[in-house]
Amino acid sequence: MDYTPENLLVKSQDTGQAGVFARVRPTDAGWEYLNMAAIRLNAHEPYSSSTGEHEHVSVILGGRCNFRTSKGEYLNIGRRPDVFSGMPYAVYLPRRTDFEIEALTDDLEIASCWVPTDEDHPVRLVTPADSKIEIRGGGNATRQINGIVPPGFDCHRLVCVEVYTPPGNWSSYPPHKHDVHRVAADGTVLEADLEEIYFYKIDKPDGYAYQRVYTLDGRIDALMRAQNHDVVLVPEGYHPVVSAHGYTTYYLNFLAGSAQSLANQDDPQYAWIKDTWTEQDPRLPVVSHEMEPK
Repeated sequence: MDYTPENLLVKSQDTGQAGVFARVRPTDAGWEYLNMAAIRLNAHEPYSSSTGEHEHVSVILGGRCNFRTSKGEYLNIGRRPDVFSGMPYAVYLPRRTDFEIEALTDDLEIASCWVPTDEDHPVRLVTPADSKIEIRGGGNATRQINGIVPPGFDCHRLVCVEVYTPPGNWSSYPPHKHDVHRVAADGTVLEADLEEIYFYKIDKPDGYAYQRVYTLDGRIDALMRAQNHDVVLVPEGYHPVVSAHGYTTYYLNFLAGSAQSLANQDDPQYAWIKDTWTEQDPRLPVVSHEMEPK
């Protein structure tokens, strides 16, 4: 598949009404694993489905819900009204699991990802307390990463994190890639071959971020302007982000591929930048565990 700015940027389908407002299918993306959808429900509105031969994670972006499954139920979960007001709740489901989501508030928003699997892992509720915060980078390349389904999570392929980039800052920087599976002599994964989704939210209307996806051989070199509820696809290559001045950028990353890992390689042209970082941006974290009720 030839990748261009037109097919790497999946524009929001959001009309402000209930229903699906973002979607990615493997056939559209030209890859093997990642499926993704974001859905909005109003109070008392249900949504039901089955995971089939996929493992599945649903991240509550905002609102509260009951999440009932054929392997257990989680009632009245979620707290933050939006991603800029608290830490995440999520539910991981194994294959062959039926589930129903019942909205308890208007404008419940959930983003889900599912990937094929031939393994069985336990259902799990991920609470804010389970989500580890990492402040990564330095200077105006400082950003916040919240682990939801991090490497080491009891699953097969899925990885999920959410990232906050303050106004004017760079993220996923220096540019890195994860498109070749490389293993050290001791078995350590040096780089995983991963597909990746960036699902964007911006804290104020009219905000945006720019994301570049490129390979060193020039086969891919695309620059996209991502706005609220847009999706950027990263099938391979390096993929840095910059947040417009005056706007905080959030993106939810879903990844899957050759290993349940985030092992990557920096672009050698820009790796030196790490040595210049002497301090981190004091505006971070954007959200924290202190925002959660005691």
